[in-house]
Amino acid sequence: MATPLDVALPATGPALVAHAAGDLRVDEVPVPRPAADEAVVEVLYGGICGSDLHYWLHGAAGESILKAPLVLGHEISGTVVRQAADGSGPQAGTAVAVHPATPGPGAARYPADRPNLSPGCTYLGSAARYPHKDGAFSRYVTLPVRMLRPLPDSIDLRTAALIEPASVAWHAVSRAGDVRGKTALVIGSGPIGALAVAVLKRAGAAHITAVDLHPKPLEIATAVGADQVINAADTEAIAAVEADVVIESSGNHHGLASAIRGAVRGGTVVMVGLLPTGMQPVPISLAITRELQLLGSFRFNDEIDDVIAALADGSLHIEPVITHEFPLADALHAFEVAKDSTSSGKVLLSFGDAGQAQ
Repeated sequence: MATPLDVALPATGPALVAHAAGDLRVDEVPVPRPAADEAVVEVLYGGICGSDLHYWLHGAAGESILKAPLVLGHEISGTVVRQAADGSGPQAGTAVAVHPATPGPGAARYPADRPNLSPGCTYLGSAARYPHKDGAFSRYVTLPVRMLRPLPDSIDLRTAALIEPASVAWHAVSRAGDVRGKTALVIGSGPIGALAVAVLKRAGAAHITAVDLHPKPLEIATAVGADQVINAADTEAIAAVEADVVIESSGNHHGLASAIRGAVRGGTVVMVGLLPTGMQPVPISLAITRELQLLGSFRFNDEIDDVIAALADGSLHIEPVITHEFPLADALHAFEVAKDSTSSGKVLLSFGDAGQAQ
């Protein structure tokens, strides 16, 4: 009987490539020949991340500067169409999500049980190193099987495109410890902030307040579990929350200042929003005199498996975070929509036949 392994793969496939600032193209790229421990995945959905936007808008994401064309994308779901030749990993026909990190050692020390902090770590769709690490916004992508996470039938592939950013949010919430029965405050209700609200809700937070400058993100935060919303300009209302746990996901110093002021004395502030490089003007004296715990949060480790389990049993509700979907052929429009946080949450690209120009 014929299996998906018998399906011949094309030599090339369409992919979304950032060539330079303002230069985003759908190119035909080669489908890499897989190594023995690599599978070929047909990508069905990909979520546009802030780093993807930065490569498009600025030709750089922080200090990761484009030196050559880069296939974008690391938030994907799809189906294995060719199992690894060594027989490892999921069989052809298996729906999968992807863990996009490859930990690696370097000159700096790091805890062995926290590979997300390894100095030599690479990430799909990143220009942090040269040659760059191409991402997965391609019709077909060749990946090591260690990156693949099989999905149960109860998780649809559209929602599965949120698994990677939901894992970032899960890691951030876990940094705060047990949140059951505690009050929580989320500063910045973009996709990561909204996903943090959903994770906090699932983890048993007693009351969750979400903050943002715009109505649309606050509407999404409410849909995934926020009990209260506050406009970010209302600094007095934020300070009055006195939250046990604060998740700072705005990625700017104004948000971090609000997070510090909105935390109860002795509370915990988890910083997951990545601030610009350099000095930041924030009220650190308050953090000292209130004995706040300020914790960094960067990417994730095995939390992706927890996210998949929680989606499978229905205890994690994240679908409202997705607000738009566009075929790959309309990628530039999709990026324009994703850039406007006043009217969008997570914007998806669809691949496969639906993602092709007609």
